[in-house]
Amino acid sequence: MGVSPFSSLREWLDQCRNSKLEDRMDQYYHIDDIIMEEETVSVIFQKAAFGVGIDPGSTMDYIETGSKVELPFWLAHELQLRQAVSVNVASCFDQKTRQELHADSAAVDLRSRCPFFYEFGCKIAPIVDDRTIGFLLLSAFKSRYKEILTKAHTVTFAAGSKFWTILTKEEINLYETAQSAMASFKKWRIGGPRFQIASVLSRKRKSME
Repeated sequence: MGVSPFSSLREWLDQCRNSKLEDRMDQYYHIDDIIMEEETVSVIFQKAAFGVGIDPGSTMDYIETGSKVELPFWLAHELQLRQAVSVNVASCFDQKTRQELHADSAAVDLRSRCPFFYEFGCKIAPIVDDRTIGFLLLSAFKSRYKEILTKAHTVTFAAGSKFWTILTKEEINLYETAQSAMASFKKWRIGGPRFQIASVLSRKRKSME
């Protein structure tokens, strides 16, 4: 049985958020997860739905079979589980984004496309008819990872703040962790404590207690 193309990416996301993706209850109360699931996706209704008013501009209280509607991900996912809708690939994973990432991944503004690009991708990949999303996520992360760490260790605060504007929430967590690690290392170099627990590990230990 093969390994999921984004299994390692999931592990990293777990550490950044200090919670397990598979733990549904922890996700429910995690503010980032709630915001992420408000991302809209396009769905096609496989069954007629009566007594609903999804479109505020419509005078009808039903949706016909085959209707295409924009819904928040959390609702689309629930309807998909009931086989009421099929979910289309979100626009942030379209061909234009893929081409830009392939050309110069470090310069692509993923944040404007989806602040939780990787998390959202891991959520939507299993329920859409596109098996390439996992590889897209892993490729994007691997190609941007080095640039994020390099800038976190070398650029000034002003330049770093500008770079932040194109990073996803997950990448900002990585950037901040890298900066914290470098600050701790410099402190150690000039005679600070010989051992320090990384902030992300410290938060994880507290949550487990």
